[in-house]
Amino acid sequence: MAVTRARGRPRQYDEELALGAAGQVFWTKGFSATSLDDLSAAMDMNRPSIYRAFGDKEAIYRKALTQFCRGMEAAFAATMLAEDDVRKALTRFYRAAVATYTAGDQPRGCMVMSTAVAAATSHPEVQADLLAIIRDLDKKMAARLQRAIADGQLPSSFDARGRAAIAQSLLHSLSLRARAGETQSRLRRLIRDGVEMVLCCTA
Repeated sequence: MAVTRARGRPRQYDEELALGAAGQVFWTKGFSATSLDDLSAAMDMNRPSIYRAFGDKEAIYRKALTQFCRGMEAAFAATMLAEDDVRKALTRFYRAAVATYTAGDQPRGCMVMSTAVAAATSHPEVQADLLAIIRDLDKKMAARLQRAIADGQLPSSFDARGRAAIAQSLLHSLSLRARAGETQSRLRRLIRDGVEMVLCCTA
């Protein structure tokens, strides 16, 4: 959102709001289909100002992706880390994710999975970002499951790292299904069954 400027002075802008507006366009249209004109209109900035402030389209996208991930990290902290019971924590986390994925008139899934996966094949830096995001969530999930082991909620033999990857795979499936228009009831059922699968203890 632009801020009114005094005559003769450069226009001021709110970086977070501008990136948020850009992120909404990328999230809806995807990286390739988003034009600089789309970004200019959404960010309320002309092209030269965008380049000076944020760089080229890929740089804007990567910054918007980082902003989205900060939001997801906050959601992780508010659910997975704030809830002591690991089963309830996972359930709350997935439900919060689905609420984000299905918000608005048209469900868009996860911004990362809906846009970065397609862009990664032709943009090496986006591919590196995507892998870093996946590995970071694996690490956070594994640490949370290790905490549940330490608390006695899961057995010491529980494979926290392996199940963390499965837990993230469920998140990806929820994103894909949400974007495809899956019903809320089926998404809730998948969350319920998926949490049991992630946490099940085999002999």
